[in-house]
Amino acid sequence: MADDQHEEVSKKVSAEEEIRRGITVMRRVVQGRSRGIILDVYWNNQGQLIEPNGHTLTSFIGALVRNEIPITCDDWRNKELNESKEKIWSEIKRCFNIEEERRGFCMKLARKLLRGFQTFLSSKFLKDADGNFVDAELPKKYESLISAEEWEAFKSKRQDPVFQRISATNWERASSPAYPYRKGRVGYGRLEQSMLQKEESSETSLPAHVLWKEARVGKSGVPQEEVLHVYQKCEELSQSLSPDDTKGILSRALDVPEYSGRVRGKGFGVTPTSLSIKKGKAPSNQELHARLEAMQAELDALRREREASASTVYRDASDKESINCTFQPNIPEGISHCQLYLSSPYYQMVGKGKVHNVSGVLLHTRELPAGCLKVSVDIAVEPNAALPYPSDDSDATTVHEAVGSFVAWPTNLICVGYETPTKSKSKDNAIPRHTESTVSRKELQENEVSNASAQQKKEVSNASARVKSSGAKKTVARKKTTTKYRSCLRTFLEMTDIPTGGVRTLHMEVGIFGFDYDQMIGNEDFMQVFSHEEIGVNVVNTYIRFLYDKLMRPNGLDVSFGFLAPATVNLVLILSRPDTVTEYVLRILMDNKDAEKLFFIPFNTGGHWLLLAINPIREIVYYLDSLGNDWTTYPDMKVLIDTVLQAFRAQRDIQTSRRGANSITWIKVACPQQRNQIDCGYFMLRFMRDTLALGRLKIPTDYFEEFKCAFYTKDQVDEIKEEWCQFMIELNVYS
Repeated sequence: MADDQHEEVSKKVSAEEEIRRGITVMRRVVQGRSRGIILDVYWNNQGQLIEPNGHTLTSFIGALVRNEIPITCDDWRNKELNESKEKIWSEIKRCFNIEEERRGFCMKLARKLLRGFQTFLSSKFLKDADGNFVDAELPKKYESLISAEEWEAFKSKRQDPVFQRISATNWERASSPAYPYRKGRVGYGRLEQSMLQKEESSETSLPAHVLWKEARVGKSGVPQEEVLHVYQKCEELSQSLSPDDTKGILSRALDVPEYSGRVRGKGFGVTPTSLSIKKGKAPSNQELHARLEAMQAELDALRREREASASTVYRDASDKESINCTFQPNIPEGISHCQLYLSSPYYQMVGKGKVHNVSGVLLHTRELPAGCLKVSVDIAVEPNAALPYPSDDSDATTVHEAVGSFVAWPTNLICVGYETPTKSKSKDNAIPRHTESTVSRKELQENEVSNASAQQKKEVSNASARVKSSGAKKTVARKKTTTKYRSCLRTFLEMTDIPTGGVRTLHMEVGIFGFDYDQMIGNEDFMQVFSHEEIGVNVVNTYIRFLYDKLMRPNGLDVSFGFLAPATVNLVLILSRPDTVTEYVLRILMDNKDAEKLFFIPFNTGGHWLLLAINPIREIVYYLDSLGNDWTTYPDMKVLIDTVLQAFRAQRDIQTSRRGANSITWIKVACPQQRNQIDCGYFMLRFMRDTLALGRLKIPTDYFEEFKCAFYTKDQVDEIKEEWCQFMIELNVYS
């Protein structure tokens, strides 16, 4: 009896000792995500996961499955698992740059890994050396993943006679393979990748029998005779069989029964469909002609877009006076005098200097960023304007700090020549701009002579200049953004209780939405910005406060522009409580009935952001939708806005003809269009930002000439994120 107890105890101890490694939780991936690191994953032409990061994604999915799916799961198609599956896929997308069409592969892999985990638990803890069942307790290592109830149910299932019979059959079939696989967890996809890289082959795949043979070579590097025999037989068959033969060469050589859908020698993820091209009837001449025309049209569109991009005319639209200055995309070779511009928050000249368009030139021993040239800054026209690419070597961040040194400048913002551009007649409704200082030719010559000494003085006075200018530095968006403020904010938040559920409040004064309240903001809101997810109303409201504090009040624009709260004016409330929405909008309009004003309504339809800009005095509604929809898509929205404007007209006692009673003008603006399902919120915020930057009450049908583009680039979207994060840091939300 004592011997039996000792044997039982020793078995448990040995099983625990066998697994000394802790539970795999992929902390490195999660921590990387917190720092903004999203891992790329790659696939071969047969749809298999390969390196780099193929093994990492597989392990990450395994960790997610162990956390989200109970070990008692026997039917992967059970609809009760849908929520857990959705969470697994959501976590994968947050940590890896992966396409939506790869979801099926990942879910199949998750199912495979779950079955592997179940088999591991059964063989390690519920069976002795002879394969007999052992009534073991829940291993301490897995107490955080498996509840006591789940463990008992799992054991009960393994004791079921039907299950044990099926398990015994599978065990017997798999216990002594004739040609054992000897590459551990590498898998056929990554094995094929390593073989192609080692051979420096230009091929994208290898024959199945070649892979099959290599997968059965152990550490000795010498294949067994039986494996070589099968391989040689495959080589012979490959000379005589047609490539279209339905049964694979390897299957014929092994001469074993096959089941439908199996592809030997290729591994997980490969199916007959992914290997073969579906046969169908040849396209007709008419179909071929149609395809050719479509391809030609696409080619012409790309050519026109490229030509338009190369000849784009950038104008300074900073205020009542617009500068007619054509930026030269082809800057002459050599060293030329130039004017330096910034495009955000409005186009303006910020400095003068010399552009070095010289082949192979470096910037402080580093290569220049793409699309930039090396520039020496001689004169600071706008001293506090932020550099598009701050200098790492001199710590210069503003134009003033960069005087006498070299910086990188975007090519499309460099105007060759020192001549002052001519100015056209003034335009209405524009933001006043700082008066540009004029520089005489003598001053320029003196500046050129003093360049060398200025560089030396720069190193001495750099620190004091930064201190003096830091207090007056403006919030200016950069053409090429970094993740500087996002990274800083993320680091600050990690030292607070916000990641574990803590919240902060930002005061929203009455001038923003017409009522005074404290805006709550928590970890979910920050993660939307950090991880580039769809933004919610909290992020929108806090960015509106940024626009109010940084663009509107400092420039006196709060008398010409206003906001309506998106939490009060949205499609859900319009459908459920239209009277509440009508009362709020009408109150705000009546409070501002004596002056012409443009009101922004960030409008949420339930899963999409768009922008309404209303001029109630002129009874004009500008409709800006980054998906290109028409306002007729949301008839309830249009009816409510029309009703409010008619009530506003009546309360102002404005007389109109019977025909003009319903003549409210809706204008669909051809604004930049998003190219994914996430960016609508960022685009909507940028529409407001562009309008405020120009200070115009009228939005052109084809959008503002100064900001017209087919879509906002990633850098333009990132500018919104950086501004939001910088504003959060300034407000000390993490304190």
